[in-house]
Amino acid sequence: MTTLTTIVLAGGKSSRMGEDKALISIQGIPLLPRVCNVAKNCTDTIYIVTPWPERYQHLPLPRCEFIQENPSDTQGPLVGFAQGLGRVKTEWVLLLACDLPNLRVEVLQDWVKRLDTVEEENIAFLVKNTKGWEPLCGFYRSCCLPLLLDFINQGGRSFQKWLKQYPVKVLPLSEPDILFNCNTPEDVQQLLVN
Repeated sequence: MTTLTTIVLAGGKSSRMGEDKALISIQGIPLLPRVCNVAKNCTDTIYIVTPWPERYQHLPLPRCEFIQENPSDTQGPLVGFAQGLGRVKTEWVLLLACDLPNLRVEVLQDWVKRLDTVEEENIAFLVKNTKGWEPLCGFYRSCCLPLLLDFINQGGRSFQKWLKQYPVKVLPLSEPDILFNCNTPEDVQQLLVN
């Protein structure tokens, strides 16, 4: 299996949800441990990037290490990703948002097996949809950190604008529902109904 590190981003303000998304329970399991439990089946090291590690200390998160994001510096997921990427020692990184309740072990494991097919020049392996890339559920080469820092230092904060500058291989998606993310109370209700 390809050596892989996972970074889970749990730094959003959850303003549309009205409460911290990472702590919302689906079938009795809060979203953050739910996502980390799936990732654990694909990777040995999991970093959780968040301004509030103390908020999640009580959760069952074995083999997960927190990376403290500066709360005054929450400039979006791109900056959080760069902070986590600085700690990565493996060739590939699986980047996940903390609000993906439908993630499935088998799908991620199938994706991991395909990493060997990604040509050297591609900095990432991501699903593409009509709006662009799905940056918060996919794979990045850790060697893209200097490119990312350069973009951030020039004021860039958009994954889409950053990814547009480099070759990215399209990750085939057979089950679009695994990318569903919980942003609003309505999203949570939709999950509970299904």
